This record gives sequence, C-alpha cells and structure tokens, in this order.
Amino acid sequence: MTRSQSSDFHLNRPGVLIAALPAVLGFVPENSLVLVTVDRGEMGCVMRVDLSDALADEVGHLAEVAAAAGPDAAIAVVIDEDGFTCRMCKEQHRLLAATLADALAEHGIELLAVHVVDRVAAGGRWHCADNCGSAGTIEDPAASPLAAAAVLDGRRLYARRADLQAVIAVSDHVRSAALARIIATAADDRSDADAGSDVEAAMAAAAHVANGEQLTDDVLARLACALTDLRVRDTLYALAVGERSEQAEALWAELSRTLPEPSRVEALVLLAFSAYARGDGPLAGVSLDAALHCDATHRMAGMLDTALQSGMRPEQIRELAVTGYRLADQLGVRLPARRAFGRRAG
Repeated sequence: MTRSQSSDFHLNRPGVLIAALPAVLGFVPENSLVLVTVDRGEMGCVMRVDLSDALADEVGHLAEVAAAAGPDAAIAVVIDEDGFTCRMCKEQHRLLAATLADALAEHGIELLAVHVVDRVAAGGRWHCADNCGSAGTIEDPAASPLAAAAVLDGRRLYARRADLQAVIAVSDHVRSAALARIIATAADDRSDADAGSDVEAAMAAAAHVANGEQLTDDVLARLACALTDLRVRDTLYALAVGERSEQAEALWAELSRTLPEPSRVEALVLLAFSAYARGDGPLAGVSLDAALHCDATHRMAGMLDTALQSGMRPEQIRELAVTGYRLADQLGVRLPARRAFGRRAG
C-alpha cells in the first residue's frame, strides 16, 4: 500500500486518475486490482493486488486494510488487457465490483466507481465495470503531476513491479552463501564493546557505496554481525533522517542484495524505514514484503508494515529516528545532523 502525497487528481476524470497510478505505486500496474481510497475529497491510500480466480474471496481482507485509514469512499481500477473486450470477463469484472462494493460497505466505505482498463499507458482505454456506458482513454502517465512530483522527490518510476523488486533481489547467490561462512566466523570474534565503532564503520561503508566502491567480504561480514546488535541497529535507523540519508539508503540496498539470510532481514528493514521516511511507499512496501517473507515475526518489519497499510504518513514515521540519536550519544558516536525534509539531501 502507498499513500499519495498530492491531492492533484480528479475523481470525475478517470483517464487522469488512472494515469496517476504509476507515480503513486512506483511502477506501471498490470493484471491488477487497484483500490484508491478517498479521504475528505483527496486521494488517500492506494492498494494493489494481482488479479486471480480467488480474488473475489479475498476482497474482504482488502476492504479491511482500506478501512484502517478511515476513508469516506473508494474507487477501484481493474487492469486486465486480455479480458478487456471478453464478454465473459466483463461479467466477472461486474461481479467483482459488486463483491468489492459489499465488502467496503460493511466498513462504511462507499465504492464510487470501478473502471476496467486494458493498459495504463497513454491512449489506453477504460470503461465502467457496471455497464453504465461511460468510457474513455487514459492520459499520458509520464505527464501526470504526480509523476513530476515523484521525480522531483528523487523517486524512480519502474516499468514493472518486477523491476522494483529487483532493487532488493539477491544479486549473487554463490557469494551470499560464501558470506554466510565468513559471517559465522566474524560473529565469534565480535565483542559487545564494538557497538560504537560498528556504527562508524557502517557510515564509512555507506560513503564508499555511494561513491561506487565495492565492499570487501570482511566489511560485509562485520556489518552483518553489527546489525544483530540492537544498539547498533536502532542507532542506524537515525541515518534515514540525517543529511547523508541517501548514502545510508544505498548501503542498505547493497546489503539487501548481498547478505544471506537471516542477516539480510535487518538490511531490508533499514531500507524500508529509510524509503518510508522519505515518502517512497513502493520501495518500503517491497522491502517489507521481502523481510517478512524471511522472518514473519520481525517486530520492526511488522510494525512498519502495519503503519504503511494504515496510511501513516512519513513525517510520523520519522519520529522513530529520535531514539537513534539518543543511542548514538550513549555510544559516543556523532551522527549526521538531521535534514530538513521537503528538499533533497545534498
């Protein structure tokens, strides 16, 4: 789930609303049901699920998640290129719309419209699912005001969800397996007194990664062990709101692609927190999905996932970083000063 950072869209102009979806989701949705909640007349949370034969049985959970943010209404978009003109598929779309409307109504949410789309691209076609007769074409997603805002915020928009997931996918399974053995040895040699120097080592590694340098196996192993120390890990969350947040996020992405499980989980959650803090819900979402797939009981991952699904805003999440600055003082480590959000970090 992601939350729009702009109200610049039109409820009564489906072609404009649909064109804005890639900017909100972070990728161009295909073969999907997208639910856009409406909060006091503005775009609220945006949720996406894959189309499937079992989807009609799962919309109750989708409605539950949507209700967490307390919206007034919602609009659904069904992206189904293969079934756009199929008569039987049109009936399935109509039944899905009716089922979704009933599920949302149980939570006091009105389903304003369901649009069926062949493709989310300039010139794509849409029509209403309930045979109301309304139809039209989709405007250019690249020209959407939300797309422009995303680019200004430093967010990258992906052609497919798989491209977004590739940001965190393990890049070399052979090296990852070899690192597991090195990490085990490094863990035996680590002392509890290393926490402060481990935080400093992480900041130095972040600078190296940001400069395009490769981290050695020994450095990766040290960082993997350091992330298991709660004092180190909780201190490093503060980097998400510091003036070098982009360097830190680059490091967490690199560790997510490199480290083996279970070490990888902490890197994924740090990446999710960093992305969430700067308003990148799509990257936060896929990072949390991957982390919870590795460890469904991870407390921070679960908390962030709940916050994201309930529509908690980034500025509220950033307050969690205050603890990191307090821990850094206790460890005798100086972290980068807090950055002013609303402009890119230098």
